[in-house]
Amino acid sequence: MAIGTEARIYRPSKTAMQSGRGKTKAWVLEYEPATPRRPEPLMGWISGGDTLNQIRLRFDSKEDAIAYAERKGIPYSVLPEHTRRVTPRNYADNFKPRPR
Repeated sequence: MAIGTEARIYRPSKTAMQSGRGKTKAWVLEYEPATPRRPEPLMGWISGGDTLNQIRLRFDSKEDAIAYAERKGIPYSVLPEHTRRVTPRNYADNFKPRPR
């Protein structure tokens, strides 16, 4: 059964509320929104007519997510993985004079 909307496969980066890298090792398959979101007239909440945007599947590897999408006939796009850049610093670097 083929679904008409496209899915995104990506590895999420850590949120601003995280200090560690938990929940960033899994790959995620999410559907692109098919209909635009709009404010609901009664309560003013943001709502959409598409329920596929509520689905978020997690996989251990990118290959597992791609295999699932191909097996189910879901068109997909794979987003590049975010790489973490670490600049090694010493504690003494905090006290070195810096040019303004």
